[in-house]
Amino acid sequence: MIKFAGVGRAAVFAVLLSGIALSGPARAQEPSEDQIKAARSAITALGVTDQFDRILPMIAERLKSQQIQAFPDLQQQVTDIVDAKALALVQRRADLERESATIYAKTFTAQELKDIAAFYHTDAGKKLLKDGPIAMRELLKAADIWGAGIDRDLNASVAAELQKIAPKPIPAEGNVPGAPTAKKP
Repeated sequence: MIKFAGVGRAAVFAVLLSGIALSGPARAQEPSEDQIKAARSAITALGVTDQFDRILPMIAERLKSQQIQAFPDLQQQVTDIVDAKALALVQRRADLERESATIYAKTFTAQELKDIAAFYHTDAGKKLLKDGPIAMRELLKAADIWGAGIDRDLNASVAAELQKIAPKPIPAEGNVPGAPTAKKP
């Protein structure tokens, strides 16, 4: 038992040392103010954090529901308290924007971010954001249809070639040699 405790302490110490050793280079890679500014512009153009606007209201609604179930006779008070407390937390949304800008600034150069923002502020960029998901959905449907046709044609052509050299007839599509077949009544 004492040996396990010693190993545990050694592991914790190693993790702490590696964290200290790695924290130096991480600070050296902090993005510049120019990168952060460009990242904020790109994020705004892309609207990537817009989806996060729903987080606080969803959490508040879930909390209201839980508390109203626990205190059904205090429904109005629960609603008022949760709404007031949630409104007090709205200002923390800026923390997420800062973190998002930092992530983008660490991922892209300032010039890349400026180019991204410039493109997505154009009509073509705005259209891509708006209609891109629709086009991608249609593209995935087309790829499924294309894949099914390729599958069918490849199976047919391979079966035709194998039929020429196989000693026994090739089973129909979907039948696997050696697999049990359904008995006919």
